[in-house]
Amino acid sequence: MNAHPAEVGALAPDFELQDQHGAPVKLSMFRGEKVVLVFYPLAFSGICEGELTALRDQPLDARVLAVSVDSVFALRAWSDREGYGFALLSDFWPHGQVAQAYGVFDEAKGLARRGTFVIDGEGVIRWSVISPISSARDVADYVKALADIS
Repeated sequence: MNAHPAEVGALAPDFELQDQHGAPVKLSMFRGEKVVLVFYPLAFSGICEGELTALRDQPLDARVLAVSVDSVFALRAWSDREGYGFALLSDFWPHGQVAQAYGVFDEAKGLARRGTFVIDGEGVIRWSVISPISSARDVADYVKALADIS
């Protein structure tokens, strides 16, 4: 387990998780594209819903991958209800393994903290922020970080 967040300037740890439709998604599938990798605690929770709705409503010049420890089935129900047009990835089993690789897994609570990583087309982390579970992130920060990547 990585106790510290994945660092800016480092190669983003690759992973494969299932999306809300059960399809496998690997981070390395998106080489050549910018990626906003968003870890959030739980589907159907107020702050998380607000954050993902803001991502849904703000066009980003990047692929959005949102990761939680929820099951594929919960993610599908939430995505269908909210109309999320991006991948919701299940880090359900092994429980929180990808969140651990990025250093954002809260062992005591058994879920991901609010960690965001902007990854360039070469797979390098170019910007990141870790926010308290009780505080929403601002999508405007992602827009600025993406604009700084050529």
